[in-house]
Amino acid sequence: MLTQEKQAPALLEATKTIAGSEAIMLGLLQEGVDTIFGYPGGAIMPIYDALYDYREQLHHVLVRHEQGGIHAAQGYARSSGKTGVVFATSGPGATNLITGLADAMIDSTPLVCITGQVFAHLLGTDAFQEADVISISAPVTKWNYQVTEADELPEALAKAFYIAKSGRPGPVLLDITKNAQLQKFDFAGYVPCQHIRSYRPKPIVRKEYIREAAELINNAQRPFVLWGQGVMLGSAEQEFKAFIEKSGIPAAWTIMGAGALPSDHPLNVGMLGMHGNYGPNVLTNECDVLIAIGMRFDDRVTGRLDKYARQAKVIHLDIDPSEIDKNVQTTVPVWGDCKETLPLLTEVIKEKHYPEWLQKFHTYRDTEVAELIRDELYPTSGELTMGEVVQQLNELTNGDAIIVTDVGQHQMVACRYAKLNQTRSNITSGGLGTMGFALPAAIGAKYGAPDRTVVAVIGDGGFQMTLQELGTIMQSGVDVKILILNNRFLGMVRQWQELFNERRYSFVDITSPDFVKVADGYGIPGKQITERDMLKDALQEMLSHKGSFLLEVMVAKENNVFPMVPQGCSVSEIRLK
Repeated sequence: MLTQEKQAPALLEATKTIAGSEAIMLGLLQEGVDTIFGYPGGAIMPIYDALYDYREQLHHVLVRHEQGGIHAAQGYARSSGKTGVVFATSGPGATNLITGLADAMIDSTPLVCITGQVFAHLLGTDAFQEADVISISAPVTKWNYQVTEADELPEALAKAFYIAKSGRPGPVLLDITKNAQLQKFDFAGYVPCQHIRSYRPKPIVRKEYIREAAELINNAQRPFVLWGQGVMLGSAEQEFKAFIEKSGIPAAWTIMGAGALPSDHPLNVGMLGMHGNYGPNVLTNECDVLIAIGMRFDDRVTGRLDKYARQAKVIHLDIDPSEIDKNVQTTVPVWGDCKETLPLLTEVIKEKHYPEWLQKFHTYRDTEVAELIRDELYPTSGELTMGEVVQQLNELTNGDAIIVTDVGQHQMVACRYAKLNQTRSNITSGGLGTMGFALPAAIGAKYGAPDRTVVAVIGDGGFQMTLQELGTIMQSGVDVKILILNNRFLGMVRQWQELFNERRYSFVDITSPDFVKVADGYGIPGKQITERDMLKDALQEMLSHKGSFLLEVMVAKENNVFPMVPQGCSVSEIRLK
């Protein structure tokens, strides 16, 4: 039985007898939920029946596949900063959520997933559409729980929302048997969870570590900041900006951290990692103090760990103690929410500037521009490039759009070159690298930020994995701009086969349908372009159109994405071509 040590006052006063399914609706309302993504089925039918009476307060978006539903919930959570909610039925409905759960888990996205389950007395009998979703989802959820009695529901739901959003966020799953949905019980009101005895989502900030970190920073000659999504998850963008500007330290970002500091900020020196910018990668191995903020030293950022920043003292700010020393040995660990720790650190550091050190980043940037970026963003001949498409998009949106990317070459290009003036503007599948993520995530992102332009940048391979969600767009009328960069290949795999497998292109040449005709079948207008002189007008048409629009841009078939740190190499061995 669930227990909570500390409870807030009940939000409903009078005790009344209601079904478990209605208790869920009341709990969702009290948690501030306004949008649900889902797909009905037999085992979750009582919840959908209850939702019918609350459909004015709880907007439900009918997706075309449960994976689309959970990616949409992710997009909603990432653009809004709220907890995403998704419904699915038992058996295949629940198992179709697993990819999205794994994606949300590694990218720290707060979700509450509610699945229906067979009647409690049928559990373990291999009943129709029964699957042990608790065991299946355990490795890819922050917490999961099976509810078999209606009177458990309010407490279980409250705990689910608290765990999903607090500390390092993540996905939570509640599996609710059909009898628990149907049973009536005495409901005395919904009690939000504020504390669980065995759960400490916010570590105690140790002031001695703040002082030690400040001393290292104040004495540094070549300090370097790496930041990740933790800055945004902690809603600490302003605190982070204040720290950067007082310290004067150059700062680079992981793809999950993009947007926390505007792209054109003078101390923003670019993207880290396998396909990141030249300077940030090389100079990681030249800095004397490395300050990591809300990032986890993923292998795509570090390259070979035994050759990663060996010369540097490392300060690691993170809310999750398990990330400290997991991959990179830390000199000073600063546990805690960066919204709390950054102001403490900013207060005790000296105001400084590092013009010569910053100039080294600019020098590497100049080399990168001359040898790579100019031809990628401003070509004058040959086939269209992915980079010039993104650059034209920047000029037309002025960096104010939400860019949702799928996975592959287009993802790396878009993340490197997209101009982002606002936080929560870059939504991508970072840790799991889930093809098919972008289209449903863009739908969710638009619901989470209805006043912003949402552009889904997708490759021809990833688009075909979830293109059925065009039906969701058709039915809901949501306004999503779909930009397909079509190179007629599974491009990232092809690039590796070219560079490391002697051009043995094994099953990466992909044939696609006429995407414009497919979109037209769903009532979505579209256009395909092949020529450079058509690009700007076509992008403007897409952005100006009232409602969703699909633009397919045929880009060079065998362009590679550089810079690149080959797998198994040091970040200092980054290649420009």
